[in-house]
Amino acid sequence: METTTLSINDPQAMARGVEILRQDGLIAIPTDTVYGVAALVHSAAGIERLYQAKERSATKAIAVLIGAVEQLYELTPGLTDSAAKLAARFWPGALTLVVPRSPALPTNLSTLPTVGVRMPNHAFVLKLMQQVGPLATTSANLSGDANTLTAEEVLAQLCGRIGLILDGGRVPGGVPSTVVDCTQDPPKILRQGAISADEIGAALD
Repeated sequence: METTTLSINDPQAMARGVEILRQDGLIAIPTDTVYGVAALVHSAAGIERLYQAKERSATKAIAVLIGAVEQLYELTPGLTDSAAKLAARFWPGALTLVVPRSPALPTNLSTLPTVGVRMPNHAFVLKLMQQVGPLATTSANLSGDANTLTAEEVLAQLCGRIGLILDGGRVPGGVPSTVVDCTQDPPKILRQGAISADEIGAALD
């Protein structure tokens, strides 16, 4: 497979990304943390390719990125009031919500009855997902290797394994998202990240 790199400022970048995703292919995208590699969330074939490209264990669940809060309802049969409050307060941004997964999602997305969902604070990627829907996304690196912060680093690890790298320049890396389990009430913080426990608590008051 040939791996092409296009700047997100290229007039063809958006259309090419949409085309590859809709053909069950993989693309690398910049986010507000690290580069991710993505497939359409409803594409079982794309998700399988994602596991293969990363040499990732099938027992490890894949998170989902969304481009609008409304897309959350494609992924879960229902939201608690707490989940809705947190989404309204912190998205787009460094918050991952763990919610019950819809039975309509491909089984290879996760072996768990839940799914982790985030809305990244990155204008190009949000616009892309507003066109194609949610993306099954994990970090754009071989499993166990370093996270990638530039398109060149993605190419070094995933050349020949994915169809397209959308080059958004160097991404910030840094502190990961805070992960909150919203399948229980009150919600439980599973990983402390960029958003503090105090901020989560204040949003729920």
